[in-house]
Amino acid sequence: MTHKQLTSQKSIEILTKVREISIGFPEAAEHIDKFGHTSFRIKDKPFVILGENEEGIPSIAMKTSKETQEFLLQEGSRFFKTPYIGQHGWTSIQGDHALEWGEVEGLIKEAYFRAAPKSILKSLKNGKSPT
Repeated sequence: MTHKQLTSQKSIEILTKVREISIGFPEAAEHIDKFGHTSFRIKDKPFVILGENEEGIPSIAMKTSKETQEFLLQEGSRFFKTPYIGQHGWTSIQGDHALEWGEVEGLIKEAYFRAAPKSILKSLKNGKSPT
């Protein structure tokens, strides 16, 4: 991902869809960082970061486990290790491929659960709404 705000039509479409998924999680918030990346966070910890390269091709970076990352990287060119943060399990998908939104939604859900504090996870497990 490069340091620029989302500008291409494809990026805006992806942002809209990722926003629909991400904002549905308790206490999730949208944030634009100092590099111009749009991210979705829980308690100021990012779980999804959107970016766009110089050609305007969007990407979605998600906080995954090392096992999920390894599995996704074996799938071919759709997924890649997120620059700078990939060693921490972050995996990206290029937005110029046909996105399987069911798959992306599952990965965003995993990312949220990996970033959420234990107190929120516990309240979700108990079927309560977090405060």
